[in-house]
Amino acid sequence: MIRLALVLILFALRAGAGPLAPEAVAHYGPAGAPSPLLVRGTTDIALFAPVLRAFATANPLVRIDYEQWGSNELYQAAAKACAGLFAAADLVISSAVDQQVKLVNDGCTQAHRSAATTALHEDRNWRDEVFGITREPAVMVYNRRLVPPAEAPRSRFDLLDLLRPEGSRYAGRVATYDIGQSGLGYLFAFADSQQATTFGSLMEAFGRTHAVATCCSAEIIDGVASGRYLIAYNVLGSYALARAARDPELVVVAPEDYTLILSRAALIPKEARHPATAGRFVDFMLSPAGRQALRATRLIVDPPDLDGEASGGGDGRNATLLRPVPLSPVLLVGLDRQRRERFIALWRKTFQQP
Repeated sequence: MIRLALVLILFALRAGAGPLAPEAVAHYGPAGAPSPLLVRGTTDIALFAPVLRAFATANPLVRIDYEQWGSNELYQAAAKACAGLFAAADLVISSAVDQQVKLVNDGCTQAHRSAATTALHEDRNWRDEVFGITREPAVMVYNRRLVPPAEAPRSRFDLLDLLRPEGSRYAGRVATYDIGQSGLGYLFAFADSQQATTFGSLMEAFGRTHAVATCCSAEIIDGVASGRYLIAYNVLGSYALARAARDPELVVVAPEDYTLILSRAALIPKEARHPATAGRFVDFMLSPAGRQALRATRLIVDPPDLDGEASGGGDGRNATLLRPVPLSPVLLVGLDRQRRERFIALWRKTFQQP
């Protein structure tokens, strides 16, 4: 029976949708360096490059090959590598932290212990096999040129008020992740469904006003900057703040009712060819130099760093309103196959376009 189950799992992995490949690739360090390191991650190269360069500079004998992946595809590649059907990376870093916890739970990773990892809070280190390396809020974004100050949303309740009137000018102009395409989007939406008393009302309002579900952070934030959308909901603060630094019309809001805080999760696959070097990179990202590099690229964000005009974060907001997403088995609840299928079906029904 066990052998049959394994055969079915392997068949399912082989039957995955099309060939898996990264969205982009970049290289850091000398081409002939004796210590190669293959890192696969969901972080955009433009955002992660300073961290990779800093590690390469501090470790001149290491050559880093960084592959940028979509979260769902990255999980599929890691699961296939675990089954021996795909070449394994040395380190996998993903914003879809529930998928990372599942890889640990499925025995697809190996432990790494160091002074840096053991110093992590228990919410950011599970079984010494998956580590939270960033601090990024889930935020709303609006364009101050198009949204009057009196209508600027500070919370989910404010967003509901904007969508409530018949013929609201925000109809069709609010965007968020498509949770079928985005593992991170699914994680945030499922967390909302468990935490927010507003979730049902938001789903009703999104459906009634034809809110837009689309693929990724950059596309959503670009849409707000261009005026195609007026408000972005539940996008990752690191991307939003990086774009707002170049576009002063964008305002990034940490919702006042509560703000989800994500720590991107790093793990070393059990089939990694260079686990010791991967462990050194994990330790670097947790070191003062690594934290400085991550903070400089806004991959470590504290809500007081957000725009005080609308974030509510510059006035010492109550820490109980910050809701870290823990690296723990509790995240596996949302990945139960039937529960996930029902949740995505509800989402797709909500976001049917006219």
